[in-house]
Amino acid sequence: MAVLFHCPYCGTKVRDNESYCIKCGKQLPEDVHNRLTKPARSKKIWFLPLIIFALLSLSIGFLHLFLENQTAQAKDLYSNAEKKASEGNYKKAKTLFEEALKQKENFPQASNAIEFMDIAMQVQNNLDNAAKYLAKQEYQKALQHIAETDSTLKNYNGSVVKKLINEIVLMKNTIKTDQLKNQLEEEPSIDQLKILLWEAESIESSEAEKITTNIRNQIINYTYSKASKQLNKLHFSDAEILVKDGLVYAPDSKKLNSLQTAIDNERVAFETAQQRRIESAISKAEEERKQNKNDAVKLESVKLQENKQDKLVVKGKVKSVATIPINTILVEYDLLTKNGDKFKANEVYVFPDTLYPNETGEFEFTHFDITGKAKELKVKVSKIKWYTE
Repeated sequence: MAVLFHCPYCGTKVRDNESYCIKCGKQLPEDVHNRLTKPARSKKIWFLPLIIFALLSLSIGFLHLFLENQTAQAKDLYSNAEKKASEGNYKKAKTLFEEALKQKENFPQASNAIEFMDIAMQVQNNLDNAAKYLAKQEYQKALQHIAETDSTLKNYNGSVVKKLINEIVLMKNTIKTDQLKNQLEEEPSIDQLKILLWEAESIESSEAEKITTNIRNQIINYTYSKASKQLNKLHFSDAEILVKDGLVYAPDSKKLNSLQTAIDNERVAFETAQQRRIESAISKAEEERKQNKNDAVKLESVKLQENKQDKLVVKGKVKSVATIPINTILVEYDLLTKNGDKFKANEVYVFPDTLYPNETGEFEFTHFDITGKAKELKVKVSKIKWYTE
């Protein structure tokens, strides 16, 4: 078996008769026994994997630090972009989101935010256009721009989305309120007022609530006046139809509910009186005479004034001085000129319908056919009638 000799410095194979290594050039040991192992080469092979591992670890460390730094910058940019978006500066926010995406390519939140900023800018543009049309009182065009944004934000959420939705709702309510005020200035009919009432009730704002109350009061006063006229003609069914229709729009109106009770009482009284006339005309005449002489009601006050529509309004109070409850109190009055000439006569019922001893009731009637004459006329109560239970 042949013996292999190696250079003790680099591990290269050498011959036993060589004095120098053909690779590293160093002088070989004269003792051939020192040429039997490869210490230098074995040492290098031992350290080589450690060196490679160290270099890889260092490279990975630097790469990790680099990526961490990029991620941190991307997060800072994203945070600043969110702040700009919350301030309504969507264009600047989009730019910052794009810079964040450049710092960190795998950043889906930034990609989604960029897409949403385009939508937000479109919404803001629609709001701006709606405001321009509102300023020109072109309400339908303004509402059309608002309508285009209704479905745009349905797939998104968050504080910016909530802010945009609030702005959309506010603009829509502002447009509808301004349109409503414009329509009311044109003195709409009672049927138009009923439609406008529903529109006013659908608007969520304090100003719309005031408009709703004003419209409802107009409907109440109109219904009361028309129904009272029918009731005075003994057209009970027509009066009841009018009151029930008015109660659809003002179910809590004490004035209309009281008139409804008055209609029922008058109908019963009329039917009873008619039956009594058949039975005994003389007895009925005597009963009415005694009743007319009974001083059961005292007039407390009566005055003329004008409402916001410049319509003439008669208001007053009466007090029961009876010892038993009385109901369906009817006040008859005349409108007189300054010279004392009769201008118009009318009747109005007191509410509440029933007055107990020493209780006070009120009456009010709006003359929709008389405008701007409160200072030219005066009111005089000519008669007060009532029924006892």
